[in-house]
Parts: sequence; C-alpha cells; structure tokens
Amino acid sequence: MHIIDYAIFIVYMLAMLGVGVYFFNKNKTAEDFYVSGRNMSSWHIGLSVVATDVGGGFSIGLGGLGFTMGISGSWMLFTGLLGAWLSAVFLIPKVSALGHKYKFFTFPQIFNHFYNAKVALLAGIISAIGYIGFTSSQVLAGAKLASATIKGLDLQTALIVMGLIAVIYTAIGGLKAVIYTDTIQWLVLIGGLVFIGIPIAYTAVGGYDAIKTSLAPEYLSLTNVKWYQILNWSITIIPIWFVGMTLYQRIYASKGEKEAKKAWLIAGVFEWPIMAFMGVILGMLAKVAANKGMFDGFTDAANMDSEMGLPILLATILPVGLMGLMLSSYFSAILSTADSCLMAASGNIVTDIIAKFSKKELSHKKELRLSQGVTLMVGFLAILIASQMQNVLELMLYSYAFMVSGLFVPVIGALFWKKSHPTAAFWSMLFGGATTILLIVSENKLPLGLELPEHLDANLYGISVSLILFITISLYHYNKKDRQNGIQTN
Repeated sequence: MHIIDYAIFIVYMLAMLGVGVYFFNKNKTAEDFYVSGRNMSSWHIGLSVVATDVGGGFSIGLGGLGFTMGISGSWMLFTGLLGAWLSAVFLIPKVSALGHKYKFFTFPQIFNHFYNAKVALLAGIISAIGYIGFTSSQVLAGAKLASATIKGLDLQTALIVMGLIAVIYTAIGGLKAVIYTDTIQWLVLIGGLVFIGIPIAYTAVGGYDAIKTSLAPEYLSLTNVKWYQILNWSITIIPIWFVGMTLYQRIYASKGEKEAKKAWLIAGVFEWPIMAFMGVILGMLAKVAANKGMFDGFTDAANMDSEMGLPILLATILPVGLMGLMLSSYFSAILSTADSCLMAASGNIVTDIIAKFSKKELSHKKELRLSQGVTLMVGFLAILIASQMQNVLELMLYSYAFMVSGLFVPVIGALFWKKSHPTAAFWSMLFGGATTILLIVSENKLPLGLELPEHLDANLYGISVSLILFITISLYHYNKKDRQNGIQTN
C-alpha cells in the first residue's frame, strides 16, 4: 500500500477510538455501558444490528462462498432475513416489554425470570463461551484482510493490532459507542462496496464477458446450492435471532417495542438482498481474477484459501487512496461485529456469572469499572483464541452452533409453552450444546464406528437432543404436578 492509503486507514482507526473516548465520560452506570440508557432510535439500532450480524466474518466468509460457489452463496444470508423478521413478529413483543419493565441487561436474565437462577447461570456460561469464540472469528477476519493487503504484515501481528483496536474502544465506550460506530462503519462499508469495490473490480477483470468465459455456468445460477447447505444455514443462523445476546441488548437499548421491530425489519432487508449479493459478487470477481492469472506474484491461485481471494483482489486492483478507503470499509465491518460480540461476552460474565457469586452490592462506578475491566480481559482471550484458528467462517459458525443448540429450545419454551419446566431447560441446554460440540470434535462419528448421515450439520442433532429432553422432562414434571394436585384434591 502507498503512504496515502496508510494515512487514510490510520485516520479512520483513530476516529473509531475517538468515538470510544467520547463516550467514556458519558457512561455513568452499567445501564449506560450495556444498554445505552434504553433510548436509541430504530435506524441506529437497525444499522447496528445488521452491522453486527453480517460484519466482517460474513463479509470475508461471503467472499469465500462467492469464490467457491457463485451467487448461490447469497442464500446463506437469506436465512438472516427470515430470522430477523420472525424474531420481529414473535420475539420482540414479549422481550421488549420484559426488558424495560425489569431493567434487564442480558439475554440469560430472561431465563432467570421464567425458570430460575441455576438455569440463568448455565445460559450465561454458554452465551459467554459462544461470544468469545465469535469475537475471535472477527479478529481473525480482520487479521486475514490486513495480512493480505499490507505488505510485510504477518497474520499474528495483524491479529494483535486488530484485536487491540476493537478491545480498547469497546471497553472504554460501552454499547453506545458500539452502536454509533456500527452506524458509521456500516455506511462506510456499503459506500465502499457500491462506489469503489464492485465497480473497479468489475472493470478490472474485464466485465461480464470475462465473467462468463472465466467461470463455470453454475457460478451465475441461484440453484447452485444443495438442500443440506440451506438446511445447515437455516438451523444455525435463524435461531440465533432468538438467542443472540447482542440482539437482546439492542432490544433493551431501543426506546420501545415499535422502534425495535422497525429496526429488525430494516436489518433484514440490508442482510438480503443488499449485503448478500454484494459479498458473493466480489467473491466471484476474485475467482475470475484468479483464473485470469491476476494473482500471479501474490499467491498460488490454485491452492489459495478461498477466503483470501477477496482481500488479494482488492490489493491487486485498487489504486492509491482508494485502497485505503476500501480497506477501511472492510475493517469497519469487522470491527462492528467484534465490538458487539465483545460487549455480549462481557455482559454475560459480569451480569450473569460474577453477579451470581458476588455477595455485596457494587456502586454504579465500581460496577462500571468492573464491566470495562472484564471487557478488556475477554478481548485479550479472544485474540489468543484467534491466533490458534485458521478459518473465519468455520470458527464463526461453530460459535453460533454451540449457542443455538443449547439455548434455542429453552428460550422458545419459556416464551411460548406454559408447560416448560426449569429442570427441563437446564438439562436440554447442557446436553444440546454438548452434543453439538462432541459431534464437531469427533467429526460426526459415533462410538462403535457408527457415522451420522453425511453433510448434515452437528447443530441439527444438538437441537434435536435438546428438544427431546426439554419436552420429555417438562411433561414429566407437569404430569407429576397434576397427579400431586389430584391426590391433594381427593
């Protein structure tokens, strides 16, 4: 990169840190830090939601899907649209009222309300673990982009630099800093893609004729996707809209139910078709460039990581100045997700775990400082985890799957099934999440040499185990209560 590109990029990063510093003195309580004082507008919330959900992991990951399968990769974010709108209709009307009435900060507090403290604690642990992993995936996405576009920067150094930037401004600024930077970051990303990335890449590879001759026909088809891919995306991504701590924080941060529902509708449209097609189109253009030999001298195109195609394309085609702007655009997406996930993990640890074992009431100032300190520590842990992983989309979807398989069934039961029981919630959480993780680690292999059906995501089995346990144990306790009531009546 040219010195002008470095200057643009550095100025952008300093601006993001400046937002965190600006809100540092405005945060007086943990409520300010975690839910922005509960007075945010629908557009700020909506852009923050989509920036968080799509973010860098999906931006880089979508580029990888476009590189390997073409525009059909956009169906992954169609499941995000469905999840957003389903949760707007069914979840927000219940959760928004509870959050404002009882001053909730976190998602697991819903479990404490409907079940008990033991269930809420386990939910907090599962959510915290999942979001630490998700934060790691975003830091890794940023590091991949930086190491591919900045000459002489290795992946490990990039991890440290990216991680520190996200951790520092999040820890000092809280959710309000996160939401405002998300709004800025999302606008920067969309502008970068629409006015810089796609037009220049399209021209550089030779236009539509070059695309048709360089790519197999299925790359331009929306049907180049297997049924099990859509199923796996659906069971992993749609439920996250019902269990995502980052989303609950934004429901609580909204002025009310009406603003939250509008924000979710806005987020859904931005996910699909807008961001979905932008991401995969850039990935396809990277594939065309690789096939035409434009990456010669940068990497071995035949054996390259598909997720590196997009960053290398940008480094290859963008002129001085625009490279800095486009790099800032993608870092915007990455930071917008990393900061939110970091806030979620921190909130779980402080509110749902530490608070359960603390015997003394903290002052507002001490609670705020504790929240900031935990955010810093979680951020450092996420950087360490990222240094041990290689694939952004894989790490991100594993984190999603772990939370979904443990938390989805119990929260649906709490909100919509009167026969739900705390014991059922606890064991379905524990065994649902454990099933998914064990299957992932064992690569879907069972004892005695048995194997699960090919291609199906481990999350499907985790949710199934969770559902069976939840219904069975809940009905047992419900019928037991009926029998006891019958004996007392007689």
